[in-house]
Amino acid sequence: MQAVILVGGMGTRLRPLTYETPKQMLPLVGVPMIECALENLARHGVTDVVLSLGYLPDQFIAAYPDDVIAGINVTYAVEPEPLDTAGAIRYAAFSAGITDTFVVVNGDVVTDLNVTALLDFHRRHDALGTIALHPVVDPSLFGVVSTTADGRVLAFVEKPPREEAPTNLINAGTYVFEPAVLDRIAPSGRVSVERETFPSLAADGQLYAMADAAYWLDTGTPHAYLQANVDILKGRDGRNVASIVDGSWAHATSRVSESATLVNAVIDRGCRVGPGAIVERAVLLPGAVVEAGAEVRWSILGPDAVVGEYAQLGPTCVVGANERVAAGSVLRGDVRLGGV
Repeated sequence: MQAVILVGGMGTRLRPLTYETPKQMLPLVGVPMIECALENLARHGVTDVVLSLGYLPDQFIAAYPDDVIAGINVTYAVEPEPLDTAGAIRYAAFSAGITDTFVVVNGDVVTDLNVTALLDFHRRHDALGTIALHPVVDPSLFGVVSTTADGRVLAFVEKPPREEAPTNLINAGTYVFEPAVLDRIAPSGRVSVERETFPSLAADGQLYAMADAAYWLDTGTPHAYLQANVDILKGRDGRNVASIVDGSWAHATSRVSESATLVNAVIDRGCRVGPGAIVERAVLLPGAVVEAGAEVRWSILGPDAVVGEYAQLGPTCVVGANERVAAGSVLRGDVRLGGV
């Protein structure tokens, strides 16, 4: 079984972390996000993946020189120009020589979706395309997908008022396609799978959708990225993370003072947390330092960032690589430090 993983986005909502690192290479409890995505696919029989790359492609290629991620054989398709989602899928699929049913996954989504069940549903309905759907509490924040009782897609409604939404099921970013779908995508220029390919398939009665209550989270914002890490600490996505102590995880090479307090914290390799410091529902990327008495809550520290003594960071601060927060500072809200 083959799959296309879309990882070409620039991750603008996670800046400054993504100025020098592609979003899908950011770690979730110490493991790059792209590996988390492929681990789930491997559990469901996917053996070969093509990464559709656009932004900082060399970082993916350099990170996996043997062309294997999570036991899956990987090839790379670097877009010659921005092609949007459908264009990227077509380019990647042709680059990899895909000629049979294949899976497509948005690389910034964390999920334990039962891909085997999605494939079975797709084949039972003899569909050209099948979308995994996920229920949400407030559909007004998303595009919702209405279907018939047997799963045939009727319409896409973008961000409807909550009280007018025909359903609470949204596109979960995992699809199954037949190769014939590729022939419906223009061979050049930007083409959107959400705005063009899916509506065209639905109009012809060839698009189906399967609802699934699996764990699902789009990690595209600082809040969501933090939530994904906390959820993994709690076992929500199916990963079995070793060395979680009292709800937090610290890499073996990190140094955490005995008098520091960790609450649902992720402390990556080479980090240091000083005496009396508090790290709560926060992520420290490799080499980050929280000095004595500092408090870091619901925030992200980039690689080798330093929070000075008795500084306070509150929801939702993002400190870029090699940045320093001055001792005694108080930062609250959507604060971003660092950049190109």
